[in-house]
Amino acid sequence: MSVRLVASPRHRQLFLNSEQSMGEIRVQVKLTNGIDEANAAAKLIAPDQIRSVTVEAIVDTGAVRSVIPQSVVDILGVQIRSTEVARYADGRSESVGLTFSMLFEIMGRSTADEALVLGDEVMIGQTILEKLDLLADCRNRRLVANPDHPEFAVTRV
Repeated sequence: MSVRLVASPRHRQLFLNSEQSMGEIRVQVKLTNGIDEANAAAKLIAPDQIRSVTVEAIVDTGAVRSVIPQSVVDILGVQIRSTEVARYADGRSESVGLTFSMLFEIMGRSTADEALVLGDEVMIGQTILEKLDLLADCRNRRLVANPDHPEFAVTRV
């Protein structure tokens, strides 16, 4: 069974080749400013000064990187370290900001990664899913832990 990604400005849905809708996957994600986390570990700031936010995110298995909107950048106080070219599903390209590292926590699993800054909602891409060892169950519209290691994430090297 092959899957194709259909993107619009506000929604992304996975469809079977037969055009039967499988639905979108949404998940709660806690985002934390990685520099704040490091500064708290070094006792440069108090733990209660670590900026974080929990939001509902859309999972996009067709996207490599994750995305956060400018409003989340502002809440977390995350700095932009460079610009990257983002290519959209419709073929357009755009130069967008790339953040310094943040922590992504989903389903009790946590990893650090950057995010592209664009759009108006948080989107989780394949890099985070791979690092957290989570799989998309499109039929049931949810993420699941890899059944080969359900207790904790295992990273292939």
